[in-house]
Amino acid sequence: MRRFLFPAALLTTNTVFAAEQTAISPAAGLLQIFLGLIAVLALMAVAAWSFKKIGPVTTGNKVPVKIVGGVNVGNRERIMVVEVADQWIVVGITASQINTLSTMPKQINLAEQQDDAQPVNPFSTWLKRTMDKRNEPQQ
Repeated sequence: MRRFLFPAALLTTNTVFAAEQTAISPAAGLLQIFLGLIAVLALMAVAAWSFKKIGPVTTGNKVPVKIVGGVNVGNRERIMVVEVADQWIVVGITASQINTLSTMPKQINLAEQQDDAQPVNPFSTWLKRTMDKRNEPQQ
């Protein structure tokens, strides 16, 4: 079997002794890893805090878009009403495309009624009624 002498020729006594002198103890290695981890976590915390203070980056598009409402009509299909400026756009949304179904002027009265009205939840009404019945003293 033929041996390669080239790698052995590169190692001199000075290189071998230098490698032995710079050996790091296991405790010092763990401490170095732990401090590196703490430094990375601190850097991430500072970055998150600064992004929170700066806020989202606004683009040049200043058109306000607001979702007024929507309804599911299938597993992957929806019909939504989107408010853009002073116009409502009824769109059909599927898994592969979005189509405009209709446009209409903004309905101010309907929007105010939806904001002012309390949402009707039959379960919460039933639960309140049942709890009131249980809490009433028996006659």
